[in-house]
Amino acid sequence: MMATSTVRPVPASIRSAARALADGEPVLIFDAADREAETDLVFLSEKATPEIVRLARKDAGGLFCTAISEELRARLDLPYFTELLALAGPKHPDLPRLADRPRYDQRSAFGITINHRANFTGVPDNDRALTIRAVGELAREAPRLTDAELRAKFRETFLSPGHVYLIYSAPTLLGERKGHTELVISLARMAGLSESVTVCEMLGDSGGARSPEAARKYGEAHGWPFVEGRTIVDAWRSWSSA
Repeated sequence: MMATSTVRPVPASIRSAARALADGEPVLIFDAADREAETDLVFLSEKATPEIVRLARKDAGGLFCTAISEELRARLDLPYFTELLALAGPKHPDLPRLADRPRYDQRSAFGITINHRANFTGVPDNDRALTIRAVGELAREAPRLTDAELRAKFRETFLSPGHVYLIYSAPTLLGERKGHTELVISLARMAGLSESVTVCEMLGDSGGARSPEAARKYGEAHGWPFVEGRTIVDAWRSWSSA
């Protein structure tokens, strides 16, 4: 694990987060105070279990989104959700008008929603874990498959709509956008892990996002790494230019 770090070194905090992801444990990532100002509980998709899904549902409480790289999105020929709204315009003229930019960024990373075909409703922890894990396994296998094989496997494995949201990283990752999507895919790439990571926002009891201080204390209490987005951004700049 982290074999590439012998050539392109990364900080200890990144190595710690990478080890946790590889071991199937959560990592807490805070994006930035001037962005969403949210901490996401994240885990490597191929390591998804009902237990970690239940943990994220109960202790984080936000939306489950499974991130994949732009390269995988393009190979699978998956659209952004805003593109689907635009395509629906001739029949539903008001839908493209909903595709406005979010307040925290230039665009949304949201794609389609999926369920594993073996699921019943797709909602229970067992169901969502199966869907998420299958995305991670597909990301791991992707380099060995042709585009046609990859798309066939995706069609055979998933259906849409479903209860897991796919989100797609920007083409240049942190060079273009610094959302959780890009942070987690960059982290996975630096670590040499399969490039699909699932995120879930950590909410507080006040009705808003959990504060970074509270999220950090939560991580310390459980022995899970807390990493600030700027740490990943700085590591990525050094790693990608080496």
